[in-house]
Amino acid sequence: MDANERKVYWRHNITFIIGLLVVWSGVSIFSSILFVETLNKISLGNVPFGFWMAQQGAILVFVVIVFVYAWYMDRLDKRYIKDDE
Repeated sequence: MDANERKVYWRHNITFIIGLLVVWSGVSIFSSILFVETLNKISLGNVPFGFWMAQQGAILVFVVIVFVYAWYMDRLDKRYIKDDE
């Protein structure tokens, strides 16, 4: 991989990481702080949904983000990294 391809590779990587962090922080902030009163009107079992999202939802979103990142990086590696190097 030459220097230009390396820059493009890392630009894609960093941009995707920033996007995923924005999604995660958005879910964490909006579901557990800003929209908690609205979400608490919905019940998940006997637990208010806003409380559930603050305690479990953000963690589950993070786990999904880890798998999405692994999938994306696999595609990015296949695109830019050659096997013969």
